[in-house]
Amino acid sequence: MKNIKINSYCKINLSLRVLKKLKNGFHNIKSLITFCDLSDVILVSKNKGLKDKISFSGNFKKGIDIKKNTITKLLNLLRKRKLLKKASFKINIKKNIPHGSGLGGGSSNAATMLNCLNLNMKLKLNKKKILDLANQIGFDVPVSLERKNVLLIGKKSKLYRFKKNFRLNILIVYPNIVCSTKKIYSRNKKFSAKKTYPNFNNISKRKLINFLKEEKNDLEKVVEKIYPKIKEVIKYINFQKGCYFSRITGSGSACFGIFSNMKQAIRAQKMIKLKYPKYWSVVSKTI
Repeated sequence: MKNIKINSYCKINLSLRVLKKLKNGFHNIKSLITFCDLSDVILVSKNKGLKDKISFSGNFKKGIDIKKNTITKLLNLLRKRKLLKKASFKINIKKNIPHGSGLGGGSSNAATMLNCLNLNMKLKLNKKKILDLANQIGFDVPVSLERKNVLLIGKKSKLYRFKKNFRLNILIVYPNIVCSTKKIYSRNKKFSAKKTYPNFNNISKRKLINFLKEEKNDLEKVVEKIYPKIKEVIKYINFQKGCYFSRITGSGSACFGIFSNMKQAIRAQKMIKLKYPKYWSVVSKTI
């Protein structure tokens, strides 16, 4: 394996419905997920030593455990399954995606690395085996195995992928708050009824936006109650010219707004920077 540079893209939950809480403590959810061009950058090469050398750099390296991150977990799992033999790696992950934001950076890192090792180390894993390994690492890891819009449904995380690019203009704001997914889900007491979703492969941009306007993130009220600042940010984004709607992604804390065009999204980002100079923000497009 020569030096390899790969992008690990972030996900956005355009909508998230919590259908019910299961007996094992997990939740049955239904979520429409897209990917945008904000990404971590992973540099991979073989290491001459016996042990892996994993490091983190970038704006959001702080707070990541070298021994318990998703990349380490993946490598340990592959060795436990005897899929990696006599190979160690030097891996640096430049963290451009905020940690604990609901943008799925860690899950994307593991999924991207799994695909990379399968190809470059010639592991010859089929899709079923890759999916099994991804599920062992984390709930969102299977979602990030492919950069296609996806509808995630149910306790067994059935994935329905779509080829269509939604071509959305997105403003993402991270209010410097790390949300605990476990904590947010445990406090959620409201559940949505099941509903029929449209065919996202054939949906027009106008119909998609109208559908999403009527949707929501069921975890948002819980997050807003714990962190009132997040509620304030969501409202401020939504107030900006050209914004169709705004909400949190995943269990937070990142907030996002979908805009009619990139010019309006950039203008809104400037307003965010003026009002919240300490918050991180980025303008992005779906991929």
